[in-house]
Amino acid sequence: MDRFVAPQFIDVEDRIIGPITTRQFIIMVIGGVVVFVAYKILDTAGFILVTLATLLMVIIFGFVKINGRRFHEFVGSMVEAIKRPKVRVWYKSVPMSAVVAENRNKQVDALKTDFIPRKSIKPKKLKDLALIVDTGGRYQG
Repeated sequence: MDRFVAPQFIDVEDRIIGPITTRQFIIMVIGGVVVFVAYKILDTAGFILVTLATLLMVIIFGFVKINGRRFHEFVGSMVEAIKRPKVRVWYKSVPMSAVVAENRNKQVDALKTDFIPRKSIKPKKLKDLALIVDTGGRYQG
């Protein structure tokens, strides 16, 4: 019988440089590109402002965890919770008498249908069928 190794620790991210994960490294590279573009385009005051904002975002999105979840997952859950309605109201559009009448009609229709008796299977036939299924159709009985 073949043996297979089940992967463990699948929720742990791969580390590429010391304690830095791949996701954190990519976030830092994107932050570096933003700072470089700001250096080439903006003056000194604008460059410092954009650099500080980018550094803050890189630290927050790359390294901060809230309740063991990454920050971007937390923000996504927060936005979803804000967008979801706080109160759920069910508006009944069909009067109750119509629902009761419809259910009565279904019950009457069910009583009008012809009764089909269930066929009983003999124990010998049941054993043969079970053997056919267990052997994959090789046993023909």
